[in-house]
Amino acid sequence: MGCALSQKDETDMRSLYPIRGFLNADNNESYAYLKSIGVDWTYDPNDVHPKLHARLYKRFDTFDLDGDCKMTLKEVLFWPDRMKQLVGATDEEIANMRRAIRILFGACGVTEDGLAREDWVEANQVFAECERQRMKRGEETYVSILSNAYFDVLDADGDGTLSLEELKTMMRAFQVPVEAAYTFFYHADVDKSGTLERTEMHNLFHKFWLEKYNPKYDAIYAYKY
Repeated sequence: MGCALSQKDETDMRSLYPIRGFLNADNNESYAYLKSIGVDWTYDPNDVHPKLHARLYKRFDTFDLDGDCKMTLKEVLFWPDRMKQLVGATDEEIANMRRAIRILFGACGVTEDGLAREDWVEANQVFAECERQRMKRGEETYVSILSNAYFDVLDADGDGTLSLEELKTMMRAFQVPVEAAYTFFYHADVDKSGTLERTEMHNLFHKFWLEKYNPKYDAIYAYKY
C-alpha cells in the first residue's frame, strides 16, 4: 500500500511538521473529552509497540474498503449489514449496531469525510486513554456499547451469554478466520464456564486493542491482526 507509514515515518513526520497539530481537542472527540475532564495527555508514537502499530494498521486496512487511505463512516457502517446477511438481524438491531459504531468510531475521529491512515494509531491511543478515564469515572465505555450491540444480535438463544458457535458468527461477520473463535474463546472465558459473558468480551477487546502490547494475545484473531 503506497500510503502506508512505518512507525519511524510517523515519528519523523510529527517532528518535521509540529505546527500541523494533527489531532487535537478542536478536531477530535476523544481529545475534547480529555480536555473537558481536565486530563492532560500527549501522544508519543515511540510509546506504542511496533507490533501494536502493525496490528492497528491491519485493522485500518480491513475497514478502508476502497483502499484510499481514509476510513469513512460509510465504510465502517458496512459491518452491521454483514450481520443482517449472516444472522438475519432485525432493522432495530441493525440501527442499534450502527448507532454504536458511530459512537465508537466517531470518538476515534472517523467522519463522513474520513480519517487519514497516518492519524489512525494516534486516534486509537487517545481513544484508549479516554476508555481508561471512563472506567475510572464509572462511565460506560464505548467498547462496551459496541460490544453489547453485537452481543445482543449474536446471543441467538437469549441466555445472556455467547457459545462458541455464536462466537464463530462474529468472526465471520468481521471476515476473520473462523478458527479464531477458538483462541478468542479460550482467552476470553476466564472463569472457564464454557460460555462468554458480556464483561469477558469487553475485557478481551480492551486487552487486545487498547492496552499495552502483550504477545500473549497475538493469536486471538488467528493472526489476522
